[in-house]
Amino acid sequence: MTERPGGVLHVVATPIGNLDDLSPRAREALASASLVACEDTRRTAKLLARFELTVPMLPVHKFSERETLAEVLAVLAEGKAVALVSDGGTPAISDPGALLVEAALDAGFRISPVPGPSAVVTLLSASGLPADRFVFDGFLPAREGERRKRLRALATETRTVVVYEAPHRIRAALDDLASILGARTVVLGRELTKIHETIVRGTAVSIAASLGDGEVRGEIVLAIAGADETGSTAPEGDETLRRTWEEALAAADGDERDALKAASKALGLKKPEVWRRLAELGLVRA
Repeated sequence: MTERPGGVLHVVATPIGNLDDLSPRAREALASASLVACEDTRRTAKLLARFELTVPMLPVHKFSERETLAEVLAVLAEGKAVALVSDGGTPAISDPGALLVEAALDAGFRISPVPGPSAVVTLLSASGLPADRFVFDGFLPAREGERRKRLRALATETRTVVVYEAPHRIRAALDDLASILGARTVVLGRELTKIHETIVRGTAVSIAASLGDGEVRGEIVLAIAGADETGSTAPEGDETLRRTWEEALAAADGDERDALKAASKALGLKKPEVWRRLAELGLVRA
């Protein structure tokens, strides 16, 4: 479609926590806009105030995006600039914005992406996992059955997998990860770029133990090592077995019965098989 003259929709990536991560170009795009289409006006108002910007805002979230398309397109039709932002990170990446971008493209308006923060690449860069090829699978399903079905579908994925998870569901998600994907390396990022930023690398079992018993807060991203080329989720080598057992034993406060149950779930093996291999390594009695 031929591009229409005039209005431009700036798709602006905004900080995921630390407001100083807003780029100079992003500030310029916000300052020059006649309207900021945002996910939450309260969150965006704080960002604009931080940089002393005064721009009209229009809430464009998952409940209103379709209803507000005409209003945004009308501003663009006047030859004005609109800045699209989410609460943090890059719009349309597991956030609202895709419908508006599509509508603006279909109407022939110019789209100008202003790149910047993204929780996905932020965690990947600090995960130590392969990131030359990876899969982003958005938020894991909230319902246990659907979540386990999704994880089973990802079980044979050989690329690193990145997902989002809510803090109140993270323990259940880690339990499902251990049960379905075995003792793969997992990296958890919580409150990335913020004061209480936490990045933990280990197995699902060890990461769950590191969370303790208290309430988990903050936005969470998980990076999960891919399966080997055969799609196997079984552990490879004695070192994996040893590490998983030690982590499970520590989490169970030395109770071998509870540790065996957790380790067998993490490894995707039956308890007698795990016990036999542990005995061969001299880690438990034969």
